[in-house]
Amino acid sequence: MSKPLILVTNDDGIVAPGIRALVEVAAELGEVVVVAPDSPQSGKGHAITIHDPLRLKKVKVFTDIEAWECSGTPVDCVKLAKHVVLKDRNIDLCVSGINHGSNASINILYSGTMSAAMEAALEGIRAVGFSLLDFSFDADFRPAQPWVKKVMQFMLDRPFKHGQLLNVNIPKLPPTEIKGLRMCRQADARWVEKFVEGRDPSGHPYYWLTGEFVNEDQGNDTDVWALENGYVSVVPSMHDLTNYEALQELTNLQQA
Repeated sequence: MSKPLILVTNDDGIVAPGIRALVEVAAELGEVVVVAPDSPQSGKGHAITIHDPLRLKKVKVFTDIEAWECSGTPVDCVKLAKHVVLKDRNIDLCVSGINHGSNASINILYSGTMSAAMEAALEGIRAVGFSLLDFSFDADFRPAQPWVKKVMQFMLDRPFKHGQLLNVNIPKLPPTEIKGLRMCRQADARWVEKFVEGRDPSGHPYYWLTGEFVNEDQGNDTDVWALENGYVSVVPSMHDLTNYEALQELTNLQQA
């Protein structure tokens, strides 16, 4: 039987250590094709390129793995993979990451890693975004790889009516201290932001975004709780942002 076709992408760029760790796992499970940004694209969310042409270049970054670098965003990479690079083939699974840093809770809205996976899910492709809670470029991804493989194998082995998109975050812990996987909901947390003002050499002001992550959710069923307590968090995600609980409350508005 033919191997499953696995599309690998990310938002940290095609030479980031995290994507290399992800490719190593994916290559054990199927045929791998990489389409990833040619430069870091963190925080791009679901942005797409519409006013400039996109460039695709075949590169030799991974041994014996077909790889393409793209001038656009992570979502652009998935679109080009489906409609150009793999236009005549069925993609069995799209995996994005392994991201350098957390994409738990509200971070999913800003994440290029998760937006790439979400774009694949919108196209009917099972998809997973993987993140390690270590922002360092030199992060050690080896403890994360067995959990990545476990989730990928599960997704490849089973057809899903729901659960086409998973947001998986892995704590920065030694392998023996990770307690297991935990199915979670997205925590109700947010960034309290501020801008640091400075002056460039010409005397013009500039502003640098900074902030503090604040978890306002006391539940023990959230991704933030799981990560703080030594678990790999797995959140089934979706693109539908409808507030269904508010629909009934707003019926009076259409009758007004």
